Amino acid sequence: MVIHLKGLVKINAGYIGNTMYACLIMLSMQATLSVAKPTTYAVGSIPSSANAIRPLDGFVSYSIEFSSFPDFAGNKSNPNDFSNNLLDNLKAFSGIKPYIRIGGNTQDFAIFNPELPFALNGTYNLSRSADYPTTIEIGPSYFESYGAWPHVRFSHGFNLGGNRDARRWETLLQTVPLACEALGRDRLYLWEYGNEPDLFVPAVRTADYDEEDYVAEWLNGTRAIRRVLESKCPDLLGNDTYGFLAPSFAGTTNHLKQPRTWADGINADGDIKLFSSHNYISGAETPGVTLQGTLMNHTRTALSVGVHAAENAAIRPGVPYVLGETNSLYHQGRPGLSDSFGAALWALDFALQCAAVGIGRVHFHMGTNYRYASWQPIPTNKTSIGTKPPYYGNVAASTFLGPPGTLIASVPLSSSSSSADLDPDTDVAYAAYAAATGALSRLLVLNLRAYNHTLHGTEPNPAARPARRYRFAGPGLGLDAAATGERAGGVVVRRLRANGSDAITGITWDGWSYEYELDRGRPVRLGNVTVGERVGVVDGVVEVSVSDSEAVVLDFEAERGEGEGE
Repeated sequence: MVIHLKGLVKINAGYIGNTMYACLIMLSMQATLSVAKPTTYAVGSIPSSANAIRPLDGFVSYSIEFSSFPDFAGNKSNPNDFSNNLLDNLKAFSGIKPYIRIGGNTQDFAIFNPELPFALNGTYNLSRSADYPTTIEIGPSYFESYGAWPHVRFSHGFNLGGNRDARRWETLLQTVPLACEALGRDRLYLWEYGNEPDLFVPAVRTADYDEEDYVAEWLNGTRAIRRVLESKCPDLLGNDTYGFLAPSFAGTTNHLKQPRTWADGINADGDIKLFSSHNYISGAETPGVTLQGTLMNHTRTALSVGVHAAENAAIRPGVPYVLGETNSLYHQGRPGLSDSFGAALWALDFALQCAAVGIGRVHFHMGTNYRYASWQPIPTNKTSIGTKPPYYGNVAASTFLGPPGTLIASVPLSSSSSSADLDPDTDVAYAAYAAATGALSRLLVLNLRAYNHTLHGTEPNPAARPARRYRFAGPGLGLDAAATGERAGGVVVRRLRANGSDAITGITWDGWSYEYELDRGRPVRLGNVTVGERVGVVDGVVEVSVSDSEAVVLDFEAERGEGEGE
């Protein structure tokens, strides 16, 4: 079924197996065809690719809590194939598996015990954290997890903080050989020494600990790491395999300041390959945190990301800037927020905002039982194994970004009417351009207005789900704004969708599900979700309807017939 709307839009509705979605299309038709109530639009002027940003490859990557790594990966003899399937899905879109950083708070708690007969022994102190062990021993078999996932590169985090344990230096010297032999040239991403040292005071350092003290400690440890590598793994000392992810600060306003750290010579040896910082939008226990006001709020996201872009511009260390650890709400997220579909939309917006301002790569942090994790790797007495909503935001971002070399830019939006309710907090758009030619490849539109699919978490919401219309014009649409006629074949539309922003199940990307229960995280096309939608480019304009709490990608590169419904 092909629907023409006022000569401006062509939608190939394909097979509509979802009654609610069919109703939305009919409501959209009625609004468009109405003479008495003309539709207002958010209007985007697509910029050229001249000032677009080229992110690093594997842009959407992950950080895994040190104590949770054996759960996520398994080991070479018993790999966690569910986790590996989810990583393979992202490779299918981006051409490379995500880079995996192994670290977090627990890397600075880990003490090596060569006699330990299993990977990790952790003791929980609930007064410090209910989410991860705060006293940790690791055995030689911990490093077998690095062999579980094929074609993945890892950074390994060594213990600098110490957790007030005098064995931390001995642990460093004993674990460097095990880590380097387990990783080798094929699996090594980078090394990391210490996690969030700007928060060491007062937990593990005295109040007078400053940037000069930290830099001296860091150089002493990293030089020791190099000496061990010279003896045990000299093949890893080449320029393509040796380097650090640093300084891994928790933020930009804590006890230690990154500008002074760089000024005090942290990169005196020239071995920092990526300038890494950490970022969380807010805290799980912070008063006033809401889905709409905190996560589904583009202005909030842009301000948070902008602090890092400004810091990088001020320091200019000469190496790419990445977020080595990030996610929604620190302290492992809040139920009902960090594990909802709204968090998937946040993850998508956050990733693309980072890419658009020049942050080279983002590592979304995860741990066993963490509320904000993209997936739960094993069943526990707290959490069922399964794919979680943020993963779908990761998939949508990876699809939009596409293969290495793609250029990214924000698309400014305005209103077609002074009475329209265009909102910079909730109306967002991005453009992706081909690496070789700079031609427009894809547009992404986010409608971040919250829509709850239930009332009080029980009965369905009787209120109709609103939809907004977005128009775009500019270079790369196949016709310039002054031309007339219609681009042949139209543009493929892919939707990131759920029943509402508060949904924690029933999420799809372009009709695909990645649930553990269906095929252990492999993609499964659902028969009750509309796919194969197309819109036309007419007279230099493309137009699309986006429901509240939905994201849409317009794909200009998709071959004719790709993504069609049966």
